[in-house]
Amino acid sequence: MEIRKLDRTAVSETVRLVEQAAPRDWDLPTPCEGWTLRDLVAHMTGQHHGFAAAASGGGDDLAVWQPGVLGDDPAATYRAAARTAIDAFAQQGSFTREFILPEISTTRRFPATIAIGFHFLDHVVHGWDLARTLGVPLDLDDEVADAALTFALRVPDDARRLVPEPLFRPAVPAAPGASSLDLALAALGRSPDWSAATLR
Repeated sequence: MEIRKLDRTAVSETVRLVEQAAPRDWDLPTPCEGWTLRDLVAHMTGQHHGFAAAASGGGDDLAVWQPGVLGDDPAATYRAAARTAIDAFAQQGSFTREFILPEISTTRRFPATIAIGFHFLDHVVHGWDLARTLGVPLDLDDEVADAALTFALRVPDDARRLVPEPLFRPAVPAAPGASSLDLALAALGRSPDWSAATLR
């Protein structure tokens, strides 16, 4: 499956999950340490705007990467941000552009296929975060999970994961016979067994 289609699939699933959040859910803890559901969705909203700007050549502006203001209708705000990123990736010329992604590197430019791959992987993982937070299933097929694992295994597991607020935490062991999705999560420092109950 082409990376933009993979990305649309993952992002569409996050939209479906966010739309299931009830008003009482926005203060729930998430697998992202220290973040509530509102914090997580605000971060994801900012990432959509940042990647959309990068697809148009404006990714060097750190202001566009800031967490989004969700307002009174967080689901609608998130849905609009997701559409902004998907539309930006589909624009003529964006797929041959090199993206500036300052949260990953301030010196490198990334080919579109790699940059959109980062966006895809981020939203597979955050889709899982959303599903676990809300206690609902994540609906991604094997092709998407296998692609996420391929990208996850390319993320360096080095000292950058030990800094405050890293993009990903150090890898954790995966259970024998783990699925592709669980292997991807473990490679990026998520425990596939996480639940809010473990925080009590």
